[in-house]
Amino acid sequence: MKSLLEPEAHSEIKKRLQNLSENTERKWGKMTAAQMAKHCQGPLEIMLGHDNFDLKPNWFAKVFFKGAMYSDKLWRKNLPTIPRFKITEEHDLTTEKTKLESLLDELGTQLNKEGWGTHPAFGKFTDEQWGKMQYKHLDHHFRQFGI
Repeated sequence: MKSLLEPEAHSEIKKRLQNLSENTERKWGKMTAAQMAKHCQGPLEIMLGHDNFDLKPNWFAKVFFKGAMYSDKLWRKNLPTIPRFKITEEHDLTTEKTKLESLLDELGTQLNKEGWGTHPAFGKFTDEQWGKMQYKHLDHHFRQFGI
């Protein structure tokens, strides 16, 4: 699995984001392109330390799902998400793409950082695990929209 902390993968994700438009149709799920762009900001905000919401790490999730977050196996379609990241209200695609790109740019200035924060549901991740999980999440939703 690629890592968003690798310059090549980071650049690839940014290029793929540019292909997202109002006319981009989802292949599965319920989110619009703008909602997906908004949804994808949440995990990056946690990693970058902008969102430290209080959610106790869940032992069940850690034991049964943590490894799937960064493994090489693709996520299945229509996975459940925590309520905080469910985006149901309408958003402006241009605004949300700009915000997502800004978060990616900020992350791009910290690719060599060590010691990212604690995930609110899964607890501690290594830098490698954080990078793979972030890439996998973005790739999952970009594949959802064929970009």
